[in-house]
Amino acid sequence: MINTRVLMSDAQHFSNEQPINPYYHIESVDVSVAQQEHDHIREMMQQAGIEVVQVPAPVDSQDGVYTANWALVRGKRAVLARLPNARKAEESHAQHTLESLGYEVLQVPDGLKFSGQGDALPCGDLLFCGSTYRSDEAAQAFAAQALGYRRIQLRTVPLQDTRGNDVINTSSGWPDSFYYDIDLALSVLRAPEGDQKGLIAYCPDAFVPESKAILAALTEVDKIIISEHEAKDAFACNLVSTGDTVIMSNHAPQFAAELAARGFTLLQPEIHELLKGGGYIRCTTLTLAET
Repeated sequence: MINTRVLMSDAQHFSNEQPINPYYHIESVDVSVAQQEHDHIREMMQQAGIEVVQVPAPVDSQDGVYTANWALVRGKRAVLARLPNARKAEESHAQHTLESLGYEVLQVPDGLKFSGQGDALPCGDLLFCGSTYRSDEAAQAFAAQALGYRRIQLRTVPLQDTRGNDVINTSSGWPDSFYYDIDLALSVLRAPEGDQKGLIAYCPDAFVPESKAILAALTEVDKIIISEHEAKDAFACNLVSTGDTVIMSNHAPQFAAELAARGFTLLQPEIHELLKGGGYIRCTTLTLAET
């Protein structure tokens, strides 16, 4: 079983005032609806047998609901994220939270950005990393070495303007992408166990050619292919799996059918309001423990 214990906050201070990714909506957030969606995700996690550790979100950060970006955790060590300016308050909040839970907190080297688990997805000893937009490769190399992972370094396609130039986000000052974190382009469904390979799902069209080739050639895991439509428009990859049950989008029928055919139990909450910040199911949970 994977994702046996996760950290979740709340949506009480969620807003979309600073558009730090391409998914931000112009209309304001209805916090009460966002909290209802968040509660539904938590209930489905618990229904799947996942232990949920709940903490308050920081009052002074619009995206404190997205705990996946707070750190990358393995064992009793956590590599703390370094986030965009709109989310800076989350860093000290995450550090205090993790230390209070008994984790040794490590910092990436100065000057590097790191999006925590949002851009670094473990699958056994493999760590699927996405660089450029929210994380620097050097930060992910540090995290992988500190936590004992073998890094699979990848890059998703950039957001480009009508002239084909890469877009710099005006709020963060960083390059942008519809797959700004790798958890929007790739998901881990099962970890390797004994002679059984791990299982991932990913959208080939979300990756630059070099990374697409790396994933296609990878033999340590089995793979499910997700369409660009379901990855980008339905947030299909942004899921949480226990290895048996998958909490996932309710708007990705092709992917859902593939998972059901493989014997997974599916739990599919309806999410609209939380999407206004460019996050989804995986984003609201930071994995604290695997089996």
